[in-house]
Order: sequence, then C-alpha cells, then structure tokens
Amino acid sequence: MNRALAGVESVLELIGGTPLVRLTSIERRAGSGAEVWAKCEFANPGGSVKDRAAAQMIKDALEDGRLGAGKTLIDATSGNTGVAYSMIGAALGIPVTLVMPENVSLARKQITRAYGAEIVFSSPMEGSDGAILLARRLVAEAPDRYFYSDQYANEANPKAHYLGTGQEIIDVLGDRLSHFVAGLGTCGTVMGTGRRLKEHRADIQVVAVEPDDALHGLEGLKHLPSSPVPAIWRPEGIVDRRLPMPTEEAWDLAEALVAEEGLFVGHSAGAAVAGALSIAREAGPKACVVTILPDRGDRYFGPQKWERPYVW
Repeated sequence: MNRALAGVESVLELIGGTPLVRLTSIERRAGSGAEVWAKCEFANPGGSVKDRAAAQMIKDALEDGRLGAGKTLIDATSGNTGVAYSMIGAALGIPVTLVMPENVSLARKQITRAYGAEIVFSSPMEGSDGAILLARRLVAEAPDRYFYSDQYANEANPKAHYLGTGQEIIDVLGDRLSHFVAGLGTCGTVMGTGRRLKEHRADIQVVAVEPDDALHGLEGLKHLPSSPVPAIWRPEGIVDRRLPMPTEEAWDLAEALVAEEGLFVGHSAGAAVAGALSIAREAGPKACVVTILPDRGDRYFGPQKWERPYVW
C-alpha cells in the first residue's frame, strides 16, 4: 500500500514499511552483474532505522507493565534511538530522559529537545559506553522513577527487525536475495533481520560491517573488539562474516551516494553500502545484495535553534 494514500490514526503507524531502492551506480562500480538494493530507513517518521526498535521496546514494556504509572523511560543513546524514543514518547504522553555523549550532533540534541525529552550528557571522551554506564547509575539511584529500556540488551530490539525489516525484504526480493549487509551498532538490525532471513532460506549470507579501528569516525557503529559487547549480539548461526570498514572508505561512499544516486545519507549508511559493494564484487552475477540506509545526512548538520521567538 502507498502510505501517502492511506489514513492512519497515529504517527506510530508510519513506522516500518520503508521502500527499497536499487543502487545502480554501486552495481556499476561492482562490475560483477550483481544486484544491489538499499532499504531506506530514513523514511521512518523519526528519520532513522531506530524508530522500529524504539517502538517495539516501548510497546512490549507497556504491555507487560514495566512502563507506565508515571514512570520515565530512560536509555543511553548516541542520537537516533533518542530521537525515536522522544517522538514516540510525545505521541503517547510518556516522559523520556536520554543519556547522550556530549559530542553527539547538534541536530540530534535539538530534535530530541523539540519533542520534549530531557537530556543528561555523559563524557564525550567515553562515547556510547560512558553513556551506558551513566544511565545505569541513574537507574540504580532511582529505580522506582525509571523504566530502563536498555537497547543493547533488550530482546525487543532485534524482535522489531525480525517482525518488520526482515519480512519486508523477503516480501520484495523473495528468493532472489543472496546477501544481507548491515552495520553493527546495538546489533539489533543485524540479529533480528538476519534471523528472519535465515529462516526464509539458510544459504542467505549475513554480513556485519564494523569500524576497522577503535578510534573511528562512524557515529552509531561499534568496534566490538574494543567495546562492551551488547547482550543481544549472539551471532552463531546468523552472522556469516564480519567485515571491517575504514572510516575514509565509508565517508567516500556516503559522498558518492549523494552525487550518483541523489541519496543524502549518514556515514553509517556509507559504511553499509561500502560493505555491500565489496560483497557484490565478490559474489558475481547471480547475487542479490541488500543493505540498510539507517538515516539521512542532514541529521549530522547543526540546524537553526528550534524556538518560538524567531529573529530574522
């Protein structure tokens, strides 16, 4: 269904059902005859793939009573999940507190505040891991006040992609699909989507892209060898390969997507597409590779401050 022609009762009904776009310029670069497709997760109403996981985590917590009765949702986030929590919290009347590294993009800080979320900043030197530690401390100090969503350990995170992302890819590409490539952040997208694709056909190859170094410039992605491993990362039987990605290569591909495809996406999308390009080159003419575009590039800009008294 074309959602532009459908009537919905809430912005939450606009989450998921994102389109797939064929990346013909990437296919030309690969030169192998493989198909390369990308799922446009920036088309979610909160602007990123994280809308899916946030919606599922909140839905499940409301249903089983962990969230409600005036509790505040709290979690550590580098930005996109925070935007998703904030949007959904505003729609449902749920208070949201976000713990973010102080150096996340200005756009993400201002968007979450526009939705009414409270932000607590952690040390920029400690990255997302420092935000997690601070969130846990706040919850330990006031357990009755908070519902700690804990996206890195919450099974509803991969569940969202098992029920949604994976099935949507199957519905479009069916048995043509041979490879799925996605970046590693919380690991929810790879784990949930990969599990659903493997159930559809066990020989589909699932490739996880991660930064090639602990000191990298790919916001939202984790270098697992140097980071606390998310509890939902259980790759056995799901992930066939981990592909290290240099920051420069990912940034170059993000710029190429703007110039050659008209897709202005973030650097984590650049990393995923660079991984898909590498796989397409190897896999040959019968391959059909799909990857994820997690968010738009303008999420990394510093926008005009959101305020009522405009000054021109």
